[in-house]
Amino acid sequence: MITMKKRTESYVPQGVIPAALTIFRDDYSIDWKATRRHFRFLAATPGVSAITFNGHAAEVHALTVAEQQRLLELAVDTVAGQVRVVAGIYADGSQQAARLAALAARTGAEALLVVPSHTLMLGGQLRPEMAVAHHRCIADATDLPLIMFQYPVATGLGMPWETLLRLAREVPTIRAMKDWCHDPLLHEKFTRGLQGLPRPVNMLTTHSSWLMASLVLGARGLLSGAGSVIADMQVALFEAVQANDLARARAVNDAMFPIAQALYAPPFVDMHNRMKECLALLGRIEKAVVRPPLMKLPAREIAGLRRALRAARVTRDGWMPAER
Repeated sequence: MITMKKRTESYVPQGVIPAALTIFRDDYSIDWKATRRHFRFLAATPGVSAITFNGHAAEVHALTVAEQQRLLELAVDTVAGQVRVVAGIYADGSQQAARLAALAARTGAEALLVVPSHTLMLGGQLRPEMAVAHHRCIADATDLPLIMFQYPVATGLGMPWETLLRLAREVPTIRAMKDWCHDPLLHEKFTRGLQGLPRPVNMLTTHSSWLMASLVLGARGLLSGAGSVIADMQVALFEAVQANDLARARAVNDAMFPIAQALYAPPFVDMHNRMKECLALLGRIEKAVVRPPLMKLPAREIAGLRRALRAARVTRDGWMPAER
């Protein structure tokens, strides 16, 4: 078992948490300077509470462990003290996940986003003890707050309600859940149920294609790859909902609609590819390069992203809301 010295950690993930991208050169190597600039831009966005690194948006599936470590070191060096640092833990083996968790804690992460083991997609819902053991293994490696990650049922990785309750009760360092159940009925049940526990588990929605509806159901934050492009819009929407300002929330949502529709159109596998293309169109990065098996978007889709950014009034420097 992997263990490390326990620390007192009171951080509870909440608020607007963008998931950062990883910027590559044409030869697929990491462009460290451009990636640092991207990190700085996100951290300088007023209202952002934390940033997730080494998550899906970062193309973590295509990153080596050494690259993940160096990216996290870069993140801590760049944004620590401005916003919280959340590290994605992406590994199918529980022991490997625990090693990544301990490494992230030593590097300076303040919370961990636990991606479910893809091994469990082959019927893991029928063996809830496996999901519990996976999270326990990670929790034994560090006392950092954990964010569990709920997937849609159709993926084979969506955990039943009873499993989520068991995780919340048996793994005390689970303090939030990133919900991607993709089902409004379940999302409301999860939000009310988890946040209503004696030791609440905060809901961090990642339903970015219907963000306003999701936030109105009571989520205490959002964790989203779209924040790599429109974090300021997400902050404006979150704050309007928190203030019960429906008119303002609807105005922000109306502005966000075209870009959300463009980012999350089928095929879903291209969502982070599209986000990177948006950064290139905006001039925030030089080129949009993704590592295989992801591939460059066709020109017609890039043109559609350009139109969506213009319609949403997203510029190089950020969102420019229309006159009220």
